[in-house]
Amino acid sequence: MSRFTPRPTHFALVADDFALSPSVSRAILALLAADRLSGAGAMTNRPFWKEGARDFAAFAGRADLGLHLNLTAGEALGPMPRLAPGGELPPAQTLLQKGLDRQASAEVEAEIIRQLQAFIERAGRLPDFIDGHQHVHVLPGVRRALFAALERFWPKDVAGPRPWLRDPADTPGRILARGVAAQKALTVAALALGFRRLAHRHGFSTNHGFAGFSAFDPTRDYAADFSTYLAAPGDAHLVMCHPGFVDDELRAVDTVLETRPREHEFLLSARFTDLCAEARMERVRLATLV
Repeated sequence: MSRFTPRPTHFALVADDFALSPSVSRAILALLAADRLSGAGAMTNRPFWKEGARDFAAFAGRADLGLHLNLTAGEALGPMPRLAPGGELPPAQTLLQKGLDRQASAEVEAEIIRQLQAFIERAGRLPDFIDGHQHVHVLPGVRRALFAALERFWPKDVAGPRPWLRDPADTPGRILARGVAAQKALTVAALALGFRRLAHRHGFSTNHGFAGFSAFDPTRDYAADFSTYLAAPGDAHLVMCHPGFVDDELRAVDTVLETRPREHEFLLSARFTDLCAEARMERVRLATLV
């Protein structure tokens, strides 16, 4: 019996940051309309979610629509006196602390629930997947709050469909083989250690294989970087991207600016489809990965 395992030939491509600003939302909607994405994640604490949710939800059934959990940009949807006393969400460094005390953990759980409810209320449906802005959902200090919040919506003892959870980790060998933003990818993989196993224990599916880390350097050739994201794919390979246009709202809240239009332009181009064909990788929805 052969031990040869065929190389994966499918991947999912998911855009982050819908509703971060109107310009980012507009770019993502254009890519969804052009069928260039497997899905997109929405930041439901941002003020632009309410105005963009209907257009976003219109792609249900055609693309995976998820919650891009946000605990580090903009304002919280409710009171967080320990972590966000003035309403402004804390920097990621605060959440990197492994020892969030009981009050802080309870505040994170409550905010996750609020953001999930905001997705359901405006999109009219449950999310197909859940991930996190700056990968906050996998941080050791956030995991307990995340799964406690998810238990409210998807109890362990109740059968039925569940959202995918993003695992932003990959093996060191795969990361180094791609070579793009490798230190960042290795750091996130270390922080996410054990997350996939924990998700499966709670009954949630995850991707297996992850790419898309970027230096967000506008002088780099994004197409060349993207070609590496399809190299050394995992068994259920997920690639993230950050397309967008730039407006004042984006400038006020985020430092990733010039590279977003470049990603958008590439994803609409023939070069994108050509690279996928050359890599013999077909873009599919998340459920098709397994």
